[in-house]
Amino acid sequence: MDIEEARTRFAVLREKGTTVSDKELDAVWAALPTVRVEAVLGRWRGSEFDTGHPLNGKLARSGWYGKTFLAAHDAKPLIMRGADGELYSDTELGKGEASLWMVEFRGESTATMVYDGQPVFDHFKQVGDDTLMGIMNGKGFAEHGPFFYFVLDRV
Repeated sequence: MDIEEARTRFAVLREKGTTVSDKELDAVWAALPTVRVEAVLGRWRGSEFDTGHPLNGKLARSGWYGKTFLAAHDAKPLIMRGADGELYSDTELGKGEASLWMVEFRGESTATMVYDGQPVFDHFKQVGDDTLMGIMNGKGFAEHGPFFYFVLDRV
């Protein structure tokens, strides 16, 4: 699959509205380009792919809005929308905040958010200038998954 096919397939899977196969998402991931830390700085709105992963739906029910990356060492992984409508960083749920690093995952070095208080990594690949595909990985995840797959759209 080339990059354009991957972007088209990503859009189709994103709009599917039903459970998506992690194998399909892995094929898209493999074809997408890696991304540098400086390219992901900013505020992002998050959504997820429903693969049947145990986390599916839990973040949305908690009020998850997305992520904010102010600098490499100032990343806010769980931006939530409170009952008052205001956005805030949920450091309790996230067990702190995070930082951004270039980390090797599946043989490629790409921008990765490393959580401060738990053994979790969010790896990113670039779908377009304003869209990232993410895979959550870490201790407690099997070597080949199942992983939690998500999307970030630049605000």
